[in-house]
Amino acid sequence: MARGGDPFLSPDEVLARFSGGPTSGVFTDGSCEGNPGPGGFGWVWVEDNEILDRGHGSDPATTNNRMELAALIAALERLPEDAELTIYSDSRLCVDTLTKWAAGWKRRGWKRKGGPIANLELVQRAYALSQAHPRVSIRWIKAHDGSRWNEYADALATTYLRRG
Repeated sequence: MARGGDPFLSPDEVLARFSGGPTSGVFTDGSCEGNPGPGGFGWVWVEDNEILDRGHGSDPATTNNRMELAALIAALERLPEDAELTIYSDSRLCVDTLTKWAAGWKRRGWKRKGGPIANLELVQRAYALSQAHPRVSIRWIKAHDGSRWNEYADALATTYLRRG
């Protein structure tokens, strides 16, 4: 939900309100009303504050983590394999999954010491796509701190809530 009691902002409202944060890269976000519940995801690819590509989608019955992974997958699917950039996600779980844990899980036959891997099919897809883009780094960005393009990805992710 939007911060400080604000209604959900549209992508255009975000652009008018926010200016901080990185000006280039791919920004992804997922959202869910209830967890589980209806959810959405969004991503935007920008270079020097200019939008090169963007997308969003929804699922009527999902979780926030699934939508965060869906956003990463959708963005990676649109990038050329030789892309050299940073993908920003405000999901520390997703970033750590792809940058710290997935390689070990794959070596162990997609098993982890603490039990089953949640959302395994999405984790496997996101990891395979990240490996197919060796010059793309995936980094965490703080949520809802005024970073223009992270807020924009959030607005895309909540688009499903504004449909009447």
